[in-house]
Amino acid sequence: MPVQARVKLDALVSDFGSQARVADVLEVDRSRVSRWLKGEQPDAENSAKLDGVEFVLSRLLGRYQPQTALKWLQGINPQLGDRRPVDLIRSGRVAEVLEAVETDLADAYA
Repeated sequence: MPVQARVKLDALVSDFGSQARVADVLEVDRSRVSRWLKGEQPDAENSAKLDGVEFVLSRLLGRYQPQTALKWLQGINPQLGDRRPVDLIRSGRVAEVLEAVETDLADAYA
């Protein structure tokens, strides 16, 4: 059974520090995040963005401190053609971001 959106959102709010920052990352209104936290389910598009951000961030947090992981997610990445990972996740290109994560993690262990 998939993890409920509310559980993922709780984790993201904790990691990002506020509902407003999560809303910004997901490109939704803060009230939408609040409704999701109260049990309303996100639509398919927003559910995919939520899943992507949560999965990529969880991979990063396995190696990096939270602030470093958040900066990585929102910073310009040369492995991604000088684009921000979060922007690619928003457009459904999670696999590309995961490749960059795995490359960075492999380099960190080398």
